[in-house]
Amino acid sequence: MPPRVPAIAFIGGGPRTAGVLERLAANRPDLFDAPLEIHVIEPYQPGSGRIWRYDQSPGLLLNSTAADVTMFTDDSVTCDGPSVQGPGLSAWAAGVLDGSIRDVPPLEPHLLSQLRALTPSSFPTRQLQSKYLEWFFGRAVSALGPETTVTVHRDTATGVERSDGERSGVEQHSVRLASGAEVIADVVVYALGHTDSAPDDETARLSEFAARHGGFHAPPSYTTDVDYSAIEAGQDVIVAGMGLAFVDLLVLLFEGRGGRFEERPDGGLDYLPSGAEPRLWAGSRRGVPYHSKISSTLSSPVERPRYFTAAVVEALLALHAELDFRAHLWPLIAKDAGYAYYRELFTGYPERVVGTWAAFESRFDALDWYSAEREELVAVSVPDPALRLDLEKLDHPLSGCAFADHESVQRSVAAYIQNDLDLRTGPDHSETLALFTALLYVYMDLGRLVPQERLNARSQQSIHGWWHGFFSFVDSGPPSHRLREMLALHRAGLLKFLGPGMWVRADESVGRFVAGTFQSPVVVDASAYIEARLPSASVERSANPALAELHDAGLGTEQRLLTSEGAHSTGKLLVSGNYEILSPVGIPQKGLFAVGPWTSGWGAGAFARPNTNAAPFRENDALARRILATVAATTQSLQPN
Repeated sequence: MPPRVPAIAFIGGGPRTAGVLERLAANRPDLFDAPLEIHVIEPYQPGSGRIWRYDQSPGLLLNSTAADVTMFTDDSVTCDGPSVQGPGLSAWAAGVLDGSIRDVPPLEPHLLSQLRALTPSSFPTRQLQSKYLEWFFGRAVSALGPETTVTVHRDTATGVERSDGERSGVEQHSVRLASGAEVIADVVVYALGHTDSAPDDETARLSEFAARHGGFHAPPSYTTDVDYSAIEAGQDVIVAGMGLAFVDLLVLLFEGRGGRFEERPDGGLDYLPSGAEPRLWAGSRRGVPYHSKISSTLSSPVERPRYFTAAVVEALLALHAELDFRAHLWPLIAKDAGYAYYRELFTGYPERVVGTWAAFESRFDALDWYSAEREELVAVSVPDPALRLDLEKLDHPLSGCAFADHESVQRSVAAYIQNDLDLRTGPDHSETLALFTALLYVYMDLGRLVPQERLNARSQQSIHGWWHGFFSFVDSGPPSHRLREMLALHRAGLLKFLGPGMWVRADESVGRFVAGTFQSPVVVDASAYIEARLPSASVERSANPALAELHDAGLGTEQRLLTSEGAHSTGKLLVSGNYEILSPVGIPQKGLFAVGPWTSGWGAGAFARPNTNAAPFRENDALARRILATVAATTQSLQPN
């Protein structure tokens, strides 16, 4: 009998799976140079998957420029496998146009127009990104070579169970599909990307309230998957959340309903309504949108972290059994952010500071970020208080503000947005770009330098919660023109601001949603309420049948942290440092792996900036090598004695 060919099944076929496939191809010659079967189970187009699929509004954009997107593990990536150079999105687009990249299916005319207009600093549409991701998936499959067969199942996995090995001689896994078919595999990789969750009790209560009173409630969801057709022209709508999901919502409810933006001769922006738009009342915890992306240029490159380094982290690990994020790590991160910010301020705008950078740097090096001496140094060296970096104020810009009335809220939020645009899109505030870059470097290095198991529970909670939220607020905001559009909608009377500290309740006495904030007396009511954010991670309540079944069968569990305030579940699937799924008692589930934002790992995205030693590529390489080692061990066990 011919030898049995080992099989790997991927549940989910989006960009994360494509990245792992590329790493399998790169590492196979060294670790498993033999025939292999791979199954990719994905109901949407493989490569792009659900989130990045082509079939969504053509007005929705990436919040990254074309130059900042690649799927290739370039030679900046610190990993055991070989690097593979390849075009990022910007270079791919140029290659498609000049014919040097030929293995791309014919593109629709509007996509060809986008390719011609694309520059490295453009923010591409998600439709265009879908084509890049699908092309990359095809390239990764080709790179696996003729001895590897890749079968794509346009289906949904509903569960996984261990088989008895009767047919194969070793224990395998049976992946059940919604169609009734099954896939037998030695290794199963859950790579599901962002998943939905079944409503929790509060969300279900709000939806039931809206249905009972003839209203509308959209729970946390991927924005483009929600049907907003029930929202009528002129209707008041309460919106909670002002992040990226909110930006997408504005696209769908305004330009998506026929309105358009028009540049004024003075450089301003007007919104010309179609008459089909609702009126939104938006608020959030901070009360302001994410910071704009930055278009300035640095006077000198930002260096890699100077204080949050491998040597410093190793010294901390030697001193402490457990690290505390706030006490041990955050002061170093803050100081790195401050160093980059002030270096750019001194070197780029010497007229705004007192003294030289060399003198400031020598004193700054010796001081703790949270020290009176450091604050005194900055106060003496930077005369304008508005130019002094206050990370807490940056995080909560309207904290402590008491608004007297509705108009003061509108003025304050609109002025904040305009000031953000002035700082981040003007030519003379590149210190904001230095801060952005320093935080990006630390964000990418955190998972590489700090073993998650060496953090106390409170710190793991802080990293998954506050730190990720702060980084996203400062570094993962929308293109600047989206904030200009918000101001235009505001001037048109179609977007009103509720401010920070937002609350919403369902009022049975009037059968409507009521919203306000803790910092102003403004209260509004509406029959429609949209929660503009992605659902919180929850394996236990996952709307994905395979993930829910994994939990219900006792094969996987949510990550639970025991803090001084009691037990806390992150809602994420508990995995080991090797991406193996862990049982409720912490035992690795042989042959079952998981990676992505809904796991207890560091949760890096699926693609990243080129030449940045990006975390997702390091993870993909480590996971691919672990999978190949597992497959090799399985094959070895089948060899005759």
